[in-house]
This record gives sequence, C-alpha cells and structure tokens, in this order.
Amino acid sequence: MQSELNPYAPGSGLRPPAMTGRKAEINAFDLIVARSKRQLHSRGMVLTGLRGVGKTVLLNSLRAHADHMGWFTIGLEGMSGSTGASIIREKLARELLMASRKLVRRSATSRIKEAVKTISSFSATVGVAGAEFGFETTQGRADSGSIEIDLEEMVEDLALALKEERSAFGLFIDEMQDLDSELLAALITVQHQAGQREWPFYIIGAGLPNLPAVLSEARSYAERLFDYRRIGPLDESAARQALEEPAVKFGARFEPKAVEELALAAVGYPYFIQEYGKAIWDLAPATPFTQTDAVLAIEAGRSQLDSGFFPARWERATRSERNYLRAMAQDGEQSCSTKTVAERLQSSHQSLGPARAGLIAKGLIYAPEHGLVAFTVPGMAEFILRQHDGNE
Repeated sequence: MQSELNPYAPGSGLRPPAMTGRKAEINAFDLIVARSKRQLHSRGMVLTGLRGVGKTVLLNSLRAHADHMGWFTIGLEGMSGSTGASIIREKLARELLMASRKLVRRSATSRIKEAVKTISSFSATVGVAGAEFGFETTQGRADSGSIEIDLEEMVEDLALALKEERSAFGLFIDEMQDLDSELLAALITVQHQAGQREWPFYIIGAGLPNLPAVLSEARSYAERLFDYRRIGPLDESAARQALEEPAVKFGARFEPKAVEELALAAVGYPYFIQEYGKAIWDLAPATPFTQTDAVLAIEAGRSQLDSGFFPARWERATRSERNYLRAMAQDGEQSCSTKTVAERLQSSHQSLGPARAGLIAKGLIYAPEHGLVAFTVPGMAEFILRQHDGNE
C-alpha cells in the first residue's frame, strides 16, 4: 500500500478520517445551538473520559460547528502547576481580543462596540492591552481586579450584545480539571448567572472522569449547570466503521476477520484504532487486508505505543511514583484501593500521599471515588506489566 495515501492519523487531538460513535453528543450540542438561535437558554456541556477516547477531537468538532453557526467562540486548555494560572488568564485575554476583531468585522452595532470595550478592559486587568488590537477600554467595567466580578461583567455585556444578533458566546475548555480553583469557581458562577438571567453564554468543557467532582468542589451547584456526557470506548460497530470507512475512500478494504482482529485489539479506543489502522496500511502488501496482516499490524502498533504513547507518561513519574503505578497495575485496568496499594508497597497510606498526589497532578491517575485510584490512560497497566515488572 502507498504510505503517502495512508488515511489513518494517530496523534493528540487530530481529527480521525471518520468521526464515528459520537452522534448523541453532536446532536445534543446541535440542540443547544438551535435553541440559542431562538433565544432559548440551555445548560452547558461537560465531556469526560479517559485519555485516548477522543474528547479533544469531539470538543474541537463542536467548536467548529459553533463557529460555522456564527457563535463567538474561545478555546482554552487547562494547565496545572504554579505558572498555569497566569498563563491561562493571558491566553483567555488574548483569545477574547482576537475573536473580537472577527466580531467587529462581521457586526459593528453600537452594542457590539461597547461589549468589545468591556472585553478590552477585562483583558487589561490580566496584563494584555487591548490597544495592541486597536480597542479602547470602558472605565469602571470589568476592571476591578477581581476575576469573578470582571468575568461576570464582561460576559454580561458580550452575551447581551450577541443575544440581539441571535448568536451566543461559547467557551470551549479542554483539560478543564487543570484550571486553577479561582478561575474555575468564577467560570461556574458566571455560567450559573447566565442560566438565571438567560444570557447566551455556554461553557463546553472536556476532561478526565474526575472533572464532575472537581466542578462540584469548586461550586456545589455545578452538578445542575451542565449536561454531563461520559465519553467511552467506541462500540464494536463504530470501531469497525472507524477502520473500514477511511480505507474504502482510498480503494482498500478489510477481510471480516482482519477488521475484527484490529477492533478487538483496540478495545474501542479511537487513538488505538488509528495506530493499528496506520500500521496495517503500511505493512499490508495489498488489499484486501487479511487476518495475517492484522496480527502483524497489532504487533507493530503495540510496539509503537510502547515506544511513544506510554513511555511519554511513564517517564514523567518519579521513582516512588513508578512504584505506586506498579502496585496499581497488579489490578489491571480496574480501579484500585489506596489501601491495597499501601499493603503491596508495605508502606503507610500517609507516606504514599505525596506519590499519589504527584501522579494525580501529572494526570497519570485519578480518584474515581474516595479511597480508589485508577489510570487515566487505557492500557497503561498492561504496559507497566509488560515493560516494567522490576523494582527500581
């Protein structure tokens, strides 16, 4: 097969050639957009799931649809660590100003112009001068220095101006669990205000399975503000479609046993589907792809995952954190009790606290509920058992 025609695209956030198995989420967002055109309010949306299930791709697809329908949209990605809070604020300010330039070119009503001045004032409070983008500020509006007050005033002015245009403000946030607590609480508060006062403002977030708990911890009423959607592995039919549809477009096809073999190995995870699809295209001498081709592709794809996808995460862990991961891996992909981890490492629960906290902060594990931990990456346990069965 010609490698330059390979349609499969493994990578972080890369849109697959066939978006399968996500129709329910796409339709739900389409309804939010349709209702906004009729000036009817809806809840925001939160997508949660493990890494590799396609949350980022889906989030980007929803934003593209919102853009196409004339929404004012901003895209952000949460960042953990000591510098994350300042970086994300500057990113928010710059995204707002850049989106404002597009807005005023499309609509230059007096209300839109005033809203853009408020955006400029808000941006100035986080150190990004709107003058750089050719905008004036509004004195006494969104310039108090309190992120919660300023964010609310900025969203109010912009949302009400957009409402006159039958448009809406969409804030699309990836890795939302990594936002600092102050900004996260302010965003949830504004989303709450938007619902009560019927502003067309919607947060569409994506993150790890613990994101709903993080939101509720920031503001107790967060559980009622969003349509929570758990994004899991594709079912067998969607996984087959994700493999077969791109091949057909380029004149190739699978024998039934071949596509069954690949779908089974990928266990429905879109990233793995793309990796195995790429491998079989590059390895197969001709079409149709056979079961033998599939077996060789799985071996090659797994080798690729073991040399890049998994090690990139493993190598971020310290020695004590790796020991913690090894202890978890003995339970496979399912959640593991922190008490069990402590027993396996012959350590106290308290002494392992820093390792657990470090792994959560790095996004390698999460706490599905009190006293339990689980891997954020599918297949991580098998990788650890395959490659790292010794102690350091």
